[in-house]
Amino acid sequence: MSPQQLTITLDGAERIIEEGTTGTTLFEGDRDVVAMKVDGEPWDLSRELHTGAVVEPITLASQDGLNILRHSATHVMAQAVQEIFPEVNLGIGPFITDGFYYDFGNIDAVTPELLKDIEKRMKRIVKEGQSFVRREISEEEGRVELADQPYKLELIDTKGKGAEASASVEVGAGGLTIYDNVRRNGEVAWKDLCRGPHLPSTKLIGQGFALTKSSSAYWKGDQHGDSLQRIYGTAWASKEDLKAYQTRLAEAAKRDHRKLGAELDLFSFPEEIGPGLVVFHPKGGMLRHEIEKYVIERHERAGFDFVHTPEITKAGLFHTSGHLPYYADTMFPPMLADEETDAEGNVTKAGQEYYLKAMNCPMHNLIFRSRGRSYRELPLRLFEMGHDYRYEKSGVVHGLTRMRGFTQDDSHTYCTREQAPEEIKKQIEFFISILKAFGLTDFYLELSTRDEDGAKKDKFIGSDEDWEAATRTLSQVCASTGLDLVPDPGGAAFYGPKVSVQVKDAIGRTWQMSTIQYDFNQPERFDLEYTAADGSHQRPIMLHSAKLGSVERFIGVLTEHYAGAFPAWLAPVQVRLIPVAEAFDDYVTQVAARLRERGVRVETDLSDDRFGKKIRNASKEKVPFTLIAGGEDAEAGAVSFRFRDGEQTNGVPVDEAIEHIADVIARKVNDPAGEKLAR
Repeated sequence: MSPQQLTITLDGAERIIEEGTTGTTLFEGDRDVVAMKVDGEPWDLSRELHTGAVVEPITLASQDGLNILRHSATHVMAQAVQEIFPEVNLGIGPFITDGFYYDFGNIDAVTPELLKDIEKRMKRIVKEGQSFVRREISEEEGRVELADQPYKLELIDTKGKGAEASASVEVGAGGLTIYDNVRRNGEVAWKDLCRGPHLPSTKLIGQGFALTKSSSAYWKGDQHGDSLQRIYGTAWASKEDLKAYQTRLAEAAKRDHRKLGAELDLFSFPEEIGPGLVVFHPKGGMLRHEIEKYVIERHERAGFDFVHTPEITKAGLFHTSGHLPYYADTMFPPMLADEETDAEGNVTKAGQEYYLKAMNCPMHNLIFRSRGRSYRELPLRLFEMGHDYRYEKSGVVHGLTRMRGFTQDDSHTYCTREQAPEEIKKQIEFFISILKAFGLTDFYLELSTRDEDGAKKDKFIGSDEDWEAATRTLSQVCASTGLDLVPDPGGAAFYGPKVSVQVKDAIGRTWQMSTIQYDFNQPERFDLEYTAADGSHQRPIMLHSAKLGSVERFIGVLTEHYAGAFPAWLAPVQVRLIPVAEAFDDYVTQVAARLRERGVRVETDLSDDRFGKKIRNASKEKVPFTLIAGGEDAEAGAVSFRFRDGEQTNGVPVDEAIEHIADVIARKVNDPAGEKLAR
């Protein structure tokens, strides 16, 4: 009996294949293809195709290909670990951004020596060329095969429910799946419960992988669960890509804002205050002041009204807004106030629960609601440098980029539905103009929407119609900007979808910066109304937006972007004056006074240090302009300019020097080349 013919769609074109055709056959001869997408889902090449399938190739260098490569590397790592610790309890092993990890129970603490041993064994397994072979099993078969693996048995029992399990268990029409690592002689070297897909062979992992670190972890992320050892690695399409990644990591380490913050005396994180809380030193305080001053001025020019709200409020306000209970886990625990006691100290009246403010929007709603509003006032834009507090776990706080106490350049715009599209577009353009002013120029947009999965829909509030209308509006506006748009399903706030501006820094890392969120929910909860032109009372739409995200986080990103060498207009110290010898102290002091009169932040180094050390100190502290003066300079009424890259221009008249510095600062020049003298 001849094979039946099937019709599939490959790269947008119909194609006739024989029944039983696999991806391996379909892409035979194309060595770059390591997996395939079938109807939008990644599949192993070894799987048979069905009629009507929409098929796309997945190459190793693509993001999908890298994810599969990294997930395959986790299996190789786990196999190597089980060679060393035969009684290991296997947890989960997903791919993550730029790498992978696997959780292990019942093994020794991971030392650098153990990491080297595991990596050595991984290289042998890779070179061996074991095949990843997928097979479907029933739940009962899984329990029998994995009877000695308690975590795998638990995953089978939960059938993949939850984020932790989903990385390792395939659920659906195909049931559960196990992947066998099969040697060339047909012997099964290792196996794991996994939904896949995987590379056809371990050989395709190549030499572009390395183990990076280890840490402790809890089973399913529950601190009451078993304590495990988590081993991290990274994997890339080639050894060259791995080296490039390691170079980027080394550069990122040099730019770490925590390191630079200490070296440049900008800020610190005293243990006495607590995790996730920062103190800004004088230089960091000046940097922060300049950033906030610029952002506030831009908001005032753009028609925002400045407001201020307290940092603590009754719990009821957050119940009204809907943040409680949805947001309770990320808010500081409540405190009691307004409690009344008698002379003996006995409580006669229960206290009121108060929360530290985690967001500003509920209080802005109260300002809107404080009096009647007319359509003529809309759009009404309220802006605040709001001090907020969120109860981040101490293990996840990270310098200025993940904090417990922070300042949001937060605004809330109240407008009609008809005004919303234009207002959103204007604000996105406003965001980008502000970010460009700080020297950030490489952007794309991300649209975060509700997760349409029925099991996860409960974390979002509001009707389907409202969500569809809000999402459609944001999507259309994003398209009109001409910027690249990346979808983020499930990433919306609980009350509405959002757009975020994603920014690439000087070494290509992406940071989320500005956001705008479309909220149809809070106006309803706070009973916000305006009087329309026909006299009727209507609900406004509320747009939440932050331009920098948080001031502290923005400072962290900017510090790393510039590696601490801030543009002159932002630099805490803009000019350092250095006399060649003590005889010229008075001369440089006079020049410094003239610069201060022009509003320039200037220091004079009149210390006992040698001249060469003074120059090195100015360079180490990344001062934009170092002005040097000796005998010839004093006689000619001049200075010598020394720039951050070591270039020097001698004999510059003081008047010309002052005008150049003042001009560079006033024009907010971000390019170091633009700080040079054009002579």
